[in-house]
Amino acid sequence: MAAEASTDVDDTPADRRRRKVREAIIDAAETIFATDGEEGISMRRLAEAIDYSPAAIYKYFASKDDLFTAIREMFFERLMARINEAMEEGGGTAQLCARCMRAYIETGMEEPNHYMMAFAPSVTAKPHLHEEKEVAFEAEAALVEMIQQGQAEGGFRSGDPRVMSKSVWASLHGLTQLIVCLDDFPNGMPGSEHVTLDSVIDFHADMIIRGLMN
Repeated sequence: MAAEASTDVDDTPADRRRRKVREAIIDAAETIFATDGEEGISMRRLAEAIDYSPAAIYKYFASKDDLFTAIREMFFERLMARINEAMEEGGGTAQLCARCMRAYIETGMEEPNHYMMAFAPSVTAKPHLHEEKEVAFEAEAALVEMIQQGQAEGGFRSGDPRVMSKSVWASLHGLTQLIVCLDDFPNGMPGSEHVTLDSVIDFHADMIIRGLMN
């Protein structure tokens, strides 16, 4: 806390102005991205949105890739905040895992364009797991910790928690990707009109947790 306060005190008016403009650019980009995806973003459109010149924006972000990196980082920060919020509710390890899994899926559902940008390769937004801030790994670190806790309690099977966490993550990602990519998943599929999304999410989380158990 003291370090943050010191940083604020040491900020010059120019620093604060630069930070404010940078945040305005990211806010404008996220607004456009949420409705039009990454194809809808151009430096000219951003400049019009915040009443700046395209050349001025390039002083803050050298390229669209740099801007998309900032958007992804902020998405991961929101994802981690949701997971932390779910963890703070407490409960047994299995219940905690299920709640965090739902938080992960629901974040993807609420921000589908951001989720697709975070994980799907494209011309301007390539997989980035080793190129960005460690916040992208915090969700898995929390999952590893929960698995270790379940192992210590004797409820989860023995094994490398990092191997197990990768499998859980892959499974969660698969379901989230289906939800994000298919507007009518799951009840739009023939013979599945009665199937609700909540029931699929609950079953999926239960299946994963049962797979972790002894």
